[in-house]
Amino acid sequence: MKIPEKLSKDIELIGGIDKIIKKLPDENRMIRQSQIYDALSSPLRLKILNLLSIQPLCACVIQKITKTSPSKLSYHLSVLTENNLIEGNKEATWITYNLTELGQQYVLKKL
Repeated sequence: MKIPEKLSKDIELIGGIDKIIKKLPDENRMIRQSQIYDALSSPLRLKILNLLSIQPLCACVIQKITKTSPSKLSYHLSVLTENNLIEGNKEATWITYNLTELGQQYVLKKL
């Protein structure tokens, strides 16, 4: 495949295609990024993250605000938890959810 001349020169100036390839994140990191972006692809999960950026909340309050069934909410909370975007702290029979440091980074980004 023919590369446009100007682009070819620019690539050579930075060390060639092999140098570009070496600058890519490793495959495991890109897989992890993909999983996080998948977790962030749901408007409901984004709403939960934004709620938790305001205040740690229990599932019953999140359910009331989002008007989501308990089973659906449980699923979405588990996706966020599995991806280390939120964490739950058990207090007696309640679990209070809050953002993790990673979750805070994604909520604070202005995408």
